[in-house]
Amino acid sequence: MRRFAVLLGCLLVLTGCASTGEPPMTPLQSRANVDLPRYMGRWWVIANIPYFAEKGKVATADVYTLRPDGHIDNVYVYRKAFDKPEKQMSGVARVVPGTNDAQWRIGFFGGLVKADYLVLEVASDYSWALIGHPKRNLAWIFSREPRMEAAKYEQLRAKFAAYGYDPARLQRVPQFPDQVGQPGFQ
Repeated sequence: MRRFAVLLGCLLVLTGCASTGEPPMTPLQSRANVDLPRYMGRWWVIANIPYFAEKGKVATADVYTLRPDGHIDNVYVYRKAFDKPEKQMSGVARVVPGTNDAQWRIGFFGGLVKADYLVLEVASDYSWALIGHPKRNLAWIFSREPRMEAAKYEQLRAKFAAYGYDPARLQRVPQFPDQVGQPGFQ
């Protein structure tokens, strides 16, 4: 019993040391209204806050297909370099009820790994979308076209500040060889 009390005390001290002194942000929520059939198809990943599975990848895209059971097949396509073959990672998403089809739970590797997905905004013509995560540690700018003009990119990137993100964390993903090594690209 005494060991448990000491362990609990140590955990409380460590938790206190880890505090930043800032109040925690409320989880990010979306107010977007998504037309799921219109949202399906290929979305090029123009920029992201890279994490281990996406770091260093090029020519990346997410391809969504609505299934008859209401779930969504999610295929992430990428290359490790432009001279390397295209690879895929597949998942299955389900829309969280009551979210206007804007929040999804995606399961990868047979559901062993789960990820939250929030459509924060989508263009009225479905030409671009801003994607976030409830904890604000992940974000993406999607486009129906693989190349986006710099002014449009900067405009979309700046929108993330209104959602509590630091837009500077977003890095462009090279979709074409001429983008590799350019400023702002991964």
